[in-house]
Amino acid sequence: MKLHPMIAALRRHKAGVVLIALQIALTLAIVCNAVFIIGQRIERVNRPTGLVEDNLMLVTQSWVGAPSGDQPGDVEKLDSLLQADLAALRAMPDVESVVPINSLPLLNSSWTGSVALKPGSDLRAGNARSVYYFGDEHLLKTLGLKLVAGRGFTAADVRNRGFRDSGTPAVIIVTKALADKLYPKGDALGKAIYLDGGSSPSTIIGEVERLQAPSTGSWVNGFLWNATIEPFRLNANFSRYAIRTRPGRLQAVMHAVPDVLYGVSRMRVLDDDSVKSFAQIRQEAYRSDVGMAILMGVVCLILLGVTAAGIVGLTSFWVGQRHRQIGVRRALGARKIDILHYFQMENLLISGAGALIGLGLAIGLNMLLMKHFEMDRLPVLYVLAGIVVVMALGQGAVFVPARRASNVPPVVATRSV
Repeated sequence: MKLHPMIAALRRHKAGVVLIALQIALTLAIVCNAVFIIGQRIERVNRPTGLVEDNLMLVTQSWVGAPSGDQPGDVEKLDSLLQADLAALRAMPDVESVVPINSLPLLNSSWTGSVALKPGSDLRAGNARSVYYFGDEHLLKTLGLKLVAGRGFTAADVRNRGFRDSGTPAVIIVTKALADKLYPKGDALGKAIYLDGGSSPSTIIGEVERLQAPSTGSWVNGFLWNATIEPFRLNANFSRYAIRTRPGRLQAVMHAVPDVLYGVSRMRVLDDDSVKSFAQIRQEAYRSDVGMAILMGVVCLILLGVTAAGIVGLTSFWVGQRHRQIGVRRALGARKIDILHYFQMENLLISGAGALIGLGLAIGLNMLLMKHFEMDRLPVLYVLAGIVVVMALGQGAVFVPARRASNVPPVVATRSV
């Protein structure tokens, strides 16, 4: 099959050819970047937090009429209330473990700072930024964190402190990511670091494999896995309890917890959002990501559908215009398969030109998104896959009208000559 007469035929329909090629180019550029965004969102939603998320729940409650924490003795009174709650929750028959905690991964309630290898470093000049978690000796068990080196907290390590008080723990546990950043040779265990520009050292006694930051915002991407766990019970006008239930008893415990806590003290507020499973926390944290992925998917399907419809429509129009030409070729000995291949090759030329233009547009659009929306660089694999998809789409869309053209009988063409 010679290309020269085919190209000459296309030149006689420049407007249609240009429009379809541009449509394919725009579709390729948008779909490649949209699918890349979808892939990023899916990867983000599915990344593990480091917790064993099954049978895990969180209770957030506020004290009413309790000490403010600003007067002498208030902190100890708040700590007594908190410990009474812990005792009641731990006594529940379906509860395996409970820890007072300031936040959880994906909760979007963060406490951040910096850690340094030398005392007195400026807060922002530390060796690494970190998020802070506070809890007692039950933290690792309750959250299901995997200890990869050292030991967890004991009851002797744990202290209580007011929410606004500054205190430096004697011992801490860090994530492996933070330990490796501070001590790349892997010898962080037993070493001292300094928190938030302080002058008192804290000794690393343990490393956990993974613990994600509470925030899901892009501002935390640079230290997403840098976490420091301090052995403190925080005393404030609110408290949070992470609870691990026995397998299959999560819903029963979630239903029973408000009555148990009100049975300890009525000086509290527990609203409809106070008791959540970790699955609910994950769902809420990534709701916008899932919505964006669905929206991008719908946009891709619409674009591909519109492009396919455009190819079908234009090819059908050309088949109608070339009815006589097709008949003459059939009368001169062209087989059905030759007519079919002619239109497929013609579409291949148009799709190829559109794909080349779309390649440049896809890269340009990605650079624009990188500049304004902190998007990652589009991998070449996505562009190559996009080219294959639009070429296959073109061949699929042209098949029906091309097949109809191939079925034009020579006698019909002869009558029209």
